[in-house]
Amino acid sequence: MNFRRGRREDYPEINLIPFIDILLVIVIFLSVTTTYARFAELKINLPTSSAEQTPNPPRQIEVAVAESGRYQIDNAAIGEATVDQIAAALKQAAGDQNEPVVVINADARAAHQSVVNVMEAARRVGLSRITFATQTAP
Repeated sequence: MNFRRGRREDYPEINLIPFIDILLVIVIFLSVTTTYARFAELKINLPTSSAEQTPNPPRQIEVAVAESGRYQIDNAAIGEATVDQIAAALKQAAGDQNEPVVVINADARAAHQSVVNVMEAARRVGLSRITFATQTAP
């Protein structure tokens, strides 16, 4: 028997099952229709240069350093020399050139001190542009 007359308290219910089903269908639809882009390579546009070659490339002084510690400057052998003797030979090879480039061709097994001697001699003479000749591995 229902002795309470009048009001009956019914709480509204929200059924979540259909809501979850609809959201799942939307997620599946979005994941299937989405395209994924993969960048396999970078597309780079490098700048171009319109500069011309320098008309007078700087003179190069070739200095060869052998494994035994012997020196050769511009195909003139000076043997085992001190820093002062190397400096004198570099000054003579430079002549009246204002900024020649000293290219050091050192043997792979040459002593480090032999290469440092050439660099020190170039510094004493005032030759600041020094580079090393290398070769690519086979």
